[in-house]
Amino acid sequence: MPENEEPYGTHGEPRKYDPSFKGPIQNRGCTDIICCILFVLAVLGYIAVGILAWSQGDPRKAIYPTDSRGQFCGQAGTPLEKKRLLFYFNIMKCASPMVLLSFQCPTTQMCVEKCPDKFMTLVKAYRNQKDLDYYKNFCKEGVTNTMTVLTILKEGLCPAMLTPSKSFTRRCFPALGLKGGVITVGNSTKFDDGTGNMRDAKDLVDGVKNATVVMEARQVVMKIFEDYTQSWYWILIGLVIAMLVSLLFIILMRFLAGIMVWIIIAAVIAVIGYGIFHCYMEYADLKGEPGANVTLQELGFQTDFTVYLQVRQTWLAFMIILAIVEVIIILLLIFLRKRILIAIALIKEASKAIRHVMCSLFYPLFTFLLLAIVIAYWAVTAVFLSTSSEPIYKVINETACEHSGQTCEPANYSTSEMKKQCPDSECLFAFYGGETVYHKYLIGLQFYNVFLFFWCANFVTALGQMTLAGAFASYYWAFTKPDDIPTFPVFSSLGRSLRYHTGSLAFGSLILSIIQIIRVLLEYLDHKLKGAQNKFAKFLLCCLKCCFWCLEKFIKFLNRNAYIMVAIYGKHFCASARDAFLLLMRNIIRVAVVDKVTDFLLFLGKLLIVGLVGVFAFFFFSGRVKAFEDTAPNLHYYWVPILTVVIGSYLIAHGFFSVYAMCVDTLFLCFLEDLERNDGSPERPYLMPESLRKILNKKNKTKSAE
Repeated sequence: MPENEEPYGTHGEPRKYDPSFKGPIQNRGCTDIICCILFVLAVLGYIAVGILAWSQGDPRKAIYPTDSRGQFCGQAGTPLEKKRLLFYFNIMKCASPMVLLSFQCPTTQMCVEKCPDKFMTLVKAYRNQKDLDYYKNFCKEGVTNTMTVLTILKEGLCPAMLTPSKSFTRRCFPALGLKGGVITVGNSTKFDDGTGNMRDAKDLVDGVKNATVVMEARQVVMKIFEDYTQSWYWILIGLVIAMLVSLLFIILMRFLAGIMVWIIIAAVIAVIGYGIFHCYMEYADLKGEPGANVTLQELGFQTDFTVYLQVRQTWLAFMIILAIVEVIIILLLIFLRKRILIAIALIKEASKAIRHVMCSLFYPLFTFLLLAIVIAYWAVTAVFLSTSSEPIYKVINETACEHSGQTCEPANYSTSEMKKQCPDSECLFAFYGGETVYHKYLIGLQFYNVFLFFWCANFVTALGQMTLAGAFASYYWAFTKPDDIPTFPVFSSLGRSLRYHTGSLAFGSLILSIIQIIRVLLEYLDHKLKGAQNKFAKFLLCCLKCCFWCLEKFIKFLNRNAYIMVAIYGKHFCASARDAFLLLMRNIIRVAVVDKVTDFLLFLGKLLIVGLVGVFAFFFFSGRVKAFEDTAPNLHYYWVPILTVVIGSYLIAHGFFSVYAMCVDTLFLCFLEDLERNDGSPERPYLMPESLRKILNKKNKTKSAE
């Protein structure tokens, strides 16, 4: 259709021909200065928050357990260096393990070298010197042989009893078990509580009733950690293979873009097809096996995930999911087969652009480095903020006392009025907190830390998008390639982005960060309202989450195209976003089909790399291939390194293909502008490649001979 016949409607006027336009504008000014100043001030404030947190925080509070005096167990360079474990005088006073983990159990706590491994009462220990010496390991200093049992218990120097315990999160928990359906501790169903009374082991359950699930989870974590220590070398090799395969694909796309796209499509269909076949074979092999017909609902949650692989329903679910994915991909390919040709032409042109701007392939490494710095700064600041509270001591008393639960000072508590009025009370460490101005606004500082993390991370991502967009736009609008392409297009574009458009980058990333922080707050509210019975509130929250998810996706899409327009024309963010949006709306069918088909083809490329490396990792770590049986490490869960390699491979492939995606998006916008600016005449020739002109039935006319 000729240019003057295109239905632009209410979506703005098309670009006019400008003979002076030669690509990204060189003579430009600073944009969105107010937002630039705001971003700089916010970053300076972020640095100030970090310095304040580092001066007030103490990560040892998150690492070491704390005794009743507020001292850290196991801290190097202190008298408690070898005493790494925390022991509770009377575990039955603790309501649940969460109380223990919050340092608020109302009983004396002290650091010990190891947990008690036998039953013993203080009365019984006094009958044998050897037992008494052992018992003193779990007593405060100052216990002598001349002191009576009553004196020791009255002054709270020793626990009334010891029970066999095991270490969990560096704290001593009673070693509970089951024997004939009856709860036991140390293989006994009863124990002496130190006052001559025999009690059932189940009385200890209130102190550790939720510990079993947590301990199982901890065991899984420890096994996963052990698997990583055994397989990290092979995981690195798998990631290197993923990087080499991704690089190989990029190189092959450079020379064989069209063929490679069809190979990718066929290979993805073949890999998913093999996955369906493999799931069916596993499903068929489990037929008749004991316990294989148990449903996933009956099985419930299991910490040993290999149990699920012994159930037929698991493989049936995998097979159905893969079959659905396979059908969707095939149907999309059938309906979009004509548009795939245009997409292939765009990918071919992207391959040529990357060939002339090879350093663009390594730019994601710079982005990853900046993101790593942002994430590390956020994580360290969060740890210091969360550990910047002061130790709070409370009055603990077993009998009635008007001062029970009040704040106290351990240094002078023995001579205080509280001690005189409640002689058997103690001033014990309770938790970390504080009532200063800093502590009152601690939650606000944490919120600021999270918000600035989103803003800085989005800014780094936006900087990468604008830099690559400027470099690839320089390639497209070069009339004679490669002579008219700048010498260092990526560095030139990076310099322009930072020098002139820091404000625009900050503006776009600020809008996205506000939406993301709202989504975080909605997730927090959803977590808090899980137990609520209000159906309307749940429905409203679900709708809000869905709306803001869609809004975030739209803003990301709009920002990406706005940054391309900023990189080319140097206008401020709002004007660039408007121009990009109107340009896309004037070509909505091409955007909805061609651009998305290209993204789909690139996604298939990432999927193929992940699939190839994932299949190789599966056969290697699972020991299914005899050639690898002696080489593969012995693991608790072979899915741990497989999952790590698969996720790492996707991130690596995404890093390489994101350059391609940005290149295609930039060339696509330039291609749309080319159609509006030029008409193929000798005065206004199309700059798009000949392959695209043929598909669109466009041609550049030559001057007729006079």
